[in-house]
Formats: sequence, C-alpha cells, structure tokens
Amino acid sequence: MLLNCDIGESYGNWRMAMDPEVMPFINQANVACGFHAGDPVTMAKTLALATHHGVTVGAHPAYPDLVGFGRRSMALSSDELHASMHYQMAALDGMARAAGTSIHYVKPHGALYNDMMADEAVRQTVMAAVSDYPLELALMLQATPDAPQHREEAARFHTLALLFEAFADRCYDDDGRLLSRREPGAVHSREKMLEQVRQLVTDGTITTVSGRTLALHVDTLCVHGDNAEGVAAIQDIRALMP
Repeated sequence: MLLNCDIGESYGNWRMAMDPEVMPFINQANVACGFHAGDPVTMAKTLALATHHGVTVGAHPAYPDLVGFGRRSMALSSDELHASMHYQMAALDGMARAAGTSIHYVKPHGALYNDMMADEAVRQTVMAAVSDYPLELALMLQATPDAPQHREEAARFHTLALLFEAFADRCYDDDGRLLSRREPGAVHSREKMLEQVRQLVTDGTITTVSGRTLALHVDTLCVHGDNAEGVAAIQDIRALMP
C-alpha cells in the first residue's frame, strides 16, 4: 500500500500545506494544476521536490474554482469537463517534461472527485479524458464495494488502469463511502486515524460508522499534511506501513 498526498496547492502569495516536510514520507504526490490551486512557480518547485525525494507525480485536476478551492460542484458539459481535464493534465505534463520528469496518474480533486464517484456520467467523462490523453496514465478513485463495477467501466477504455484509494483520517459510512463532513465524527481523531490505518494494513478492512467491518481493495492511502500535526501523523502512518 502506497501513501499519496494532495500537494503543490500554494497560489501566488497564498501558502498552503507544508510540502517540503511532507514529501520525504509519501510515495505519490497529487500536484494541483492551477484550477483550484497551484501556479507555474509552485508546480515547478513541487516537481523538483518530488524528483529529489523519488516521489511519483500525478495530476490533480479540478473544476475551475480558485475562489472555492475546487470544493463546489459545477454543471460542466461532457465536452467542457473533458477539455478542462486535458488542459490541466497538459499543463502539469509540460512542466514535468521541462523539469526532466513525467506524470504517471490522475487524481481528480474535491467536488470533481466526489461527483466522479457519485455520477456515472461524470465518471465516464473523467475515464475517457484520462484514457485518451497521449500518455498512458492511471486513474485514482475511491476504494468502495463498487470496485468491480469501476473495473468493468475502465475496461471499456482498454488501457486505463485504476488505483483504488482509501482515506486515513475519514470515517466511512456503511455503504463504503465517506461519511459526510456534516455528520459528527466524519473526521477521525489522531488515535482513530492510526487505528484505521493499522486495520487496513493488517486486515484489509475498515470499521464503518455503525461498527460494521468492510473489506476494501486499497492500492494507495491518502494522507493530509497541511499543518505540523498532520506532518507528524504522516510520519506515524509511514511507520505502520510494511
């Protein structure tokens, strides 16, 4: 199981997260592409940092929503979403090539990620955009009991590989989806987070909000390092990994 983190989300004079402190402990860096956060200088610095630490780079595209940090759904047409994703992927791909490295996967951000998981039409458009980009890239999406269906959908695009992701710090509903942040206990305490990671690593399961045990196929675990406590938690999580 790998560790991934949303990163490179500073923008202009606005500084977000602690990228230099996080990068040594992760395997995959989901780099913002400028639509919800990130700018060319931030992209260049993040790519250099990832290369220095041997971290795999992925594109982290979003709805065009800098003001809302990409956390608001937008009613884009399929053509608009497809082109928007290619625009962002190409931006990071070009920056990576200029830096002597490359991108390897795509993880949608925020509302686009949530919409992709909830809406088959959005998911199909996202899959198509990743599949027909002129570079062989994997798509990261949430690990749920619907994984077999998502594999079948991806098979329609022949070469599209999927990376299934779990979240270290989020509570799960009984259907295997993330418990809404509006619900109490949606975000785990540090103790519960480490307990959930330990359970995933040793048993391949999570315990849902009602106490059910749910098996999940997980390739990569999302961690967050936007503050000193988060960075310390990532180090603790790293220590639990095989």
